[in-house]
Amino acid sequence: MQTVNSISAVRQQVATWRQAGQRVAVVPTMGNLHAGHLQLVERARRLADRVVVTIFVNPLQFGPNDDFDAYPRTLSEDSIKLQQVGADLLFAPAVDELYPASQGGQSHVEVMGVSEGLCGSHRPGHFVGVATVVAKLFNIVQPDLALFGEKDYQQLQVIRQMVADLCFPVEVVGVATVREADGLAMSSRNGYLSPSERALAPIIYQGLVAAATSIQSGERDFRRIEAAVQASLKQVGFEPDYFAIVNANTLKPATAEDRLLRLLVAARLGQTRLIDNLPLQLGD
Repeated sequence: MQTVNSISAVRQQVATWRQAGQRVAVVPTMGNLHAGHLQLVERARRLADRVVVTIFVNPLQFGPNDDFDAYPRTLSEDSIKLQQVGADLLFAPAVDELYPASQGGQSHVEVMGVSEGLCGSHRPGHFVGVATVVAKLFNIVQPDLALFGEKDYQQLQVIRQMVADLCFPVEVVGVATVREADGLAMSSRNGYLSPSERALAPIIYQGLVAAATSIQSGERDFRRIEAAVQASLKQVGFEPDYFAIVNANTLKPATAEDRLLRLLVAARLGQTRLIDNLPLQLGD
C-alpha cells in the first residue's frame, strides 16, 4: 500500500489506474480505524479494482464544544490495518493541504433538507463541514464509488443528496453498521467511555430494538414511542439529544402511511456523544 500526503500524488496515481481501465473506490475516514471501517474497505475491494482510503480529521465539521483536539490520531496503527485488508492507497493530508486558505475563507457546500434537524440541530455547521470535505475528496480522487457506514445515517443521506444535487458521477454505497457483541455500534468515540459507561452504552441499541418491536407489533403512535425511549434513556443516565422515528429517505417525522422507516438516536453518556440507528420496513 502506498501512502501519500498531497493532492497531486493522489491524482497522479488515480490517473495511472484510469489509463489501465480500472474501477476506483474511495473510503473517507477520520482514522482511529475499527472493524467497521475495515469492513468498508473489504466491501470496496469486492466492488472495485483499486481502493483509496482517506484519513483526515476535518476541522470544519467540529463545533466549538466538540472534540477536535482530543480526537484520536492513530495513523501508524491505521496504516498497518489498511495494509492487512488490501487498501491500495492511503491519502493522509495535513489540514493546510485541503484548506490552503483560512478555514473561514473556505468555500462551503450546504445540503438543504436532510441536513436539517436531528444532528443538524444539535451540531450547527457539522454537515456543512462534512459536505464540504467530501466534495473536495470526490474532486481529488474522482472515484467511481464511495463507501460510508450506515451508523452515521444522516451523514449518509446528506452525501447522497449532495451527489444527486451536484451531479457527481459517484455511486454512494451504504454499508450496515458493525456492532460489538453486546450490540453497541462500533465507533472511534467508544474509547472515551469509562468502564462503567461502557457497561451502560448498549442500552442505546436496546432502546432502538424495543421501539422497532413495538412498531412491528402494531403500535403507530410514533411520538409516544419516541418519548418513552427518551425517558428510559434518561432514567439510566443518558442525556438524549433525540430519539426519532423518521421516513428513511426524507428524514422527516414518520407518519402511519410511511413504510420505510429509520429509527435514530443520539445521546450523551458522560462526556461521550453516541449515535445509532436501525432500519425498519413495514408491510402493507
